[in-house]
Amino acid sequence: MTITLTDTPARSRADLVTLDERFAVVARGDEYVERLYDGGRWLEGPVYVPAWRSLVFSDIPNDRLLRWDELSGAVSIFRQPAGYTNGNTLDAQGRLISCEQGNRRVTRTEADGSLTVLASHLNGLRLNSPNDVVVRRDGSIWFTDPPYGITSNYEGHAAEQEIAGCNVYRLSPDGSDLTVVADDFTRPNGLAFSLDESQLYVVDTPAKHIRRFEVKGDRLVGGEVFAPCQAGMFDGLRLDAAGRVWAATHEGVHCFDPDGTLIGKLLFPDVVSNLCFGGPKRNRLFVTATTSVYSWLLTTDGAPPPYDRG
Repeated sequence: MTITLTDTPARSRADLVTLDERFAVVARGDEYVERLYDGGRWLEGPVYVPAWRSLVFSDIPNDRLLRWDELSGAVSIFRQPAGYTNGNTLDAQGRLISCEQGNRRVTRTEADGSLTVLASHLNGLRLNSPNDVVVRRDGSIWFTDPPYGITSNYEGHAAEQEIAGCNVYRLSPDGSDLTVVADDFTRPNGLAFSLDESQLYVVDTPAKHIRRFEVKGDRLVGGEVFAPCQAGMFDGLRLDAAGRVWAATHEGVHCFDPDGTLIGKLLFPDVVSNLCFGGPKRNRLFVTATTSVYSWLLTTDGAPPPYDRG
């Protein structure tokens, strides 16, 4: 099934707010943002798939994964039902890794379209509802596990929480060992590695901040607050090629220097849930904002994905 919004993406002036001169280097791109799609209920988890020249994203309450084709502009259903998928990423082989918060598991989409369950239980207990996920260069998979998919039937299936607390997990490269790497969050959400993977940034949404941990092998240490949210709450986040942190907020996308300074904003009319970099040069910012998907071509590139890291 193909869903077409318009033949030509709707454009509006880019509402940029420069708070620090360091933002100027990334804000010299398009003077407008494009709305690529506006038919969702609550959109999340965008990931750009170079092999398909497409953006895959989640429409959680409608229990479907959608796919926007970069060449034709068409939007089609990639998978439905989709286990109320939330966050998505790619592994080192370019395979889709998804957090199915309704099915309470992390899965991998194989080349033939079949699904492999990577994680669903910890010590015999079901996970809460995996939310967002990243893959490290060594093949390990790190994900957050708040209870959003089990608190009601809106974004999953109402159920009892079996694991005390809301944790951040690491799944070993061979998939045999799932361990808790952080257990002191209210509700962990978006996460992203620094460029050299020596640090991990993790959002705690109700706490309204981003924390930064040191990565020591298969462990996390530290966890100081990297940045507070000045507009509602944080959700998803990604890094660019210079190590700047781009975070979804209620008013738009906030850009932070690696030293934690908020240097600029890209404002949207809707609450922003998540974002990713994509396109052939990784210099196109894709943003999911409530019912819509937007894009903005800018003058910086996204951080290299797992399959393209030296």
